[in-house]
Amino acid sequence: MSFSDEELIEGCRKHDRNMQEKLYDKYARSMFVVALRYVKLEQEAEDILQEAFVKVFQSIGKFRKDSTLSYWIKRIVVNTALNHQRSKLYLYPMVDVTDLKKKGDEADAISSFSHQELLRMIGELPDGCRTIFNLYAIEGYKHFEIAKLLKISEGTSKSQYSRAKSLLKEKLRLYAKIGYERVGDQG
Repeated sequence: MSFSDEELIEGCRKHDRNMQEKLYDKYARSMFVVALRYVKLEQEAEDILQEAFVKVFQSIGKFRKDSTLSYWIKRIVVNTALNHQRSKLYLYPMVDVTDLKKKGDEADAISSFSHQELLRMIGELPDGCRTIFNLYAIEGYKHFEIAKLLKISEGTSKSQYSRAKSLLKEKLRLYAKIGYERVGDQG
């Protein structure tokens, strides 16, 4: 039997284990993908997911329905992933960088890779670059918001994002030149 989000919320507010399980089953897969964007190992993503759902169940009484339940859970997963990463972020010092200009052939290069291959390339970025790239390019945070979340300067956020784009651009060139699977199997 399928339950609406409203029914799941009410059941979870009453600490109904069956409803908690149904809520988990409904959202765990998509939230695992979110967690996996912030870490390199599936085990770490599973830990983040578990910790995030504990927070969901503890906080569901405070859910005000300002957004969808899915969006609210996603924010908890992202914040849990950030807390997990915060202690091991090795951010590069801020450097002056110029914005990389998108060229038409770059868009063609990107389209030759599958979604999974692109996610794998993002996953290969250094922790700081990967975290900021995910927050800015995928989650839609602004640099001033990222700076506040990670307790870094806005310039560092911009620098890390630019570095991430540069590294991804290099990976795209390299992988397009010699073949993604061959390169991916070496690391």
